[in-house]
Amino acid sequence: MRKIPVTIPCFSTEEREMVDKALSSNWVAQGPMVAEFEKAIAAHEGVRNGIATTSCTTALHLALVSLGLKPGMDVIAPSFTFVATVNSIVYTGAEPVLTDIHQDTYNINAGKVEELIENNYTPKNGKLYNKKSGNVLWGVIAVHQFGLCSNIYAINEIAKKYGLKVLEDAACAVGAKIGDKHEGAFGNVSCLSFHPRKSITTGEGGMILTDDDKLATHLRSIRSHGASVAADARHSGKGFLLPEFNEIGYNYRMNDIQAAVGIAQTKKFDWLLETRRQKSLYYDKLIKENLPLLITPKVPDGYYHTYQSYVCMLNYDMLKFNNVESAGDYRNKLLAELEDIGISTRQGTHAVHLLGYYKNKYGYKPQDIPVAYACDRMSITLPLYVQMEDDDQEYVIESIKKLTFKWSSQNA
Repeated sequence: MRKIPVTIPCFSTEEREMVDKALSSNWVAQGPMVAEFEKAIAAHEGVRNGIATTSCTTALHLALVSLGLKPGMDVIAPSFTFVATVNSIVYTGAEPVLTDIHQDTYNINAGKVEELIENNYTPKNGKLYNKKSGNVLWGVIAVHQFGLCSNIYAINEIAKKYGLKVLEDAACAVGAKIGDKHEGAFGNVSCLSFHPRKSITTGEGGMILTDDDKLATHLRSIRSHGASVAADARHSGKGFLLPEFNEIGYNYRMNDIQAAVGIAQTKKFDWLLETRRQKSLYYDKLIKENLPLLITPKVPDGYYHTYQSYVCMLNYDMLKFNNVESAGDYRNKLLAELEDIGISTRQGTHAVHLLGYYKNKYGYKPQDIPVAYACDRMSITLPLYVQMEDDDQEYVIESIKKLTFKWSSQNA
């Protein structure tokens, strides 16, 4: 049976050679290769500082802690995102306040953010207080979903108007741009992921990008237990002295073996991104010609989509569903039958307000955040990877077409 995975990382001899180099150096913890990888990513994205971490989740947590988030504060975040975005808020003791997205881009809806602020917060002494809990509104996490930047300029304007902070969750969006400006260069701290499903990978890993040198120094300290001197800097001097620890920190360090893979990946970064883009455009063409039941992802003018995932939506109106749940049942049946013939797919991501912990703690109902709910139930991630051939993509689309024709015939 033909097997098409949802994704495959793109490795070659360069990654093996760099890992061998790291192993031969006998420096396999955080060291010179991590520093080189940080510089390469920061330079590509047009930002002064990169701080590598074990994952984007730990990057988000570090960033929020360093930016002053703590108990008694609220953070607005989109519901349609991987749960790590919202978990990172909870790690600090703060409270997440979930809002909706745009269905065509899957990104946070700035209008809904402002509406939420106006309806739920009251200004006092230069701060915004939650009318029910009394919590202070800290700011907004803007997720750049699936490789497409959110409307970060609109979010920044709202933050400026209300005196809020903004953190960009760019886990899926390394390399994404609006005009000539990359994510991370919009005046905010941003966080990246190098998980194997991302456009470039270190196996596991993340990074924080910032132009704030003082903040970068603090992030490097609390990434390593709160140490006042980084290990690689200490070993270049008198290695017998341990660093000072003046605050609580974490062990969120990337190691040089991971960074070695990342360095090799950065050398073909632009080729990887452009290849994914071209394959995504081919999906656009195939779907528009053969599958009107799917809605292709939208890319606003001037935006550069890196397509970490190719996510489309069921056409609710054309398929004449009675409700979102029936659409979700149809989607799940389709994905199950595709899996049976060797084609791996996924839902785009989940709506956090539907997940047990958040639903039970905050009492969310599906329709409380309706667009995120619809995307949770009707989004489909098609297989996409650099090694994918045209006939693989054609096979995916033809298989979906055959399955949907079979069901429509049975129900005629």
